[in-house]
Amino acid sequence: MAAKKPKTIDPYRVAVSGDQRAALEKLRMAIRAAAPKAEECISYMLPAFRLDGKFLVAFGASAPHCSFYPGSAAVEVPKQDLKKYDASKGTIRFQADRPLPATLVRKLVKVRIAATSD
Repeated sequence: MAAKKPKTIDPYRVAVSGDQRAALEKLRMAIRAAAPKAEECISYMLPAFRLDGKFLVAFGASAPHCSFYPGSAAVEVPKQDLKKYDASKGTIRFQADRPLPATLVRKLVKVRIAATSD
């Protein structure tokens, strides 16, 4: 990771390896497709999206894997949808060469949108 704190998603993305960059870009596009009105931002040093000023989702990369942070939405989708991934309460970890399917990302983002609109 770059020593400087990124202020937008693009510098963060550029600082990760090529395979992770591609996986994160696919994830970013799936999130944008599911939540076109959401704003990109950096939250807790991670690329994130806000909707109506509220945290929606975040994602990132580390040496061993990429991560998607859909918050409580991860526990609200069927466990079968997440069985191929290392998932915990609010995080889904995946390998860059096996990115999350766009359909799963859209499902998780829609659950988060519903949760934030309450």
